Amino acid sequence: DDPRSDIVQAIKLNSSEKLELFAKAIQESCSVDSNLTPIADDMPGYEDKVIMSSGGFVEGATSELSCDGPLREPYTVYLQGGLNKYHGKLALMKVLEKYIDNKILDINSLV
Repeated sequence: DDPRSDIVQAIKLNSSEKLELFAKAIQESCSVDSNLTPIADDMPGYEDKVIMSSGGFVEGATSELSCDGPLREPYTVYLQGGLNKYHGKLALMKVLEKYIDNKILDINSLV
């Protein structure tokens, strides 16, 4: 029952397509390396392929926008950082845009 003090948010997406699109949208929203495309791949220490997005000014910085997640059920992505509240909102708007463009989300069904 402790209050949250971590900046990492786990988001269960339930599909590899949603996870990969989420990571791509986050990468496109980064202030550095937004032109790069994250690709899931094998990583030492992980049983499954992992996809990671980061556009930090400093390698390993957690205050910068980033996400990662293993390609396995329940396809959870771990989102952290953002330069400010508006940067985070912009990134999540880009995620929704990708979901709409790829017919994963129908905005009309939400109304």
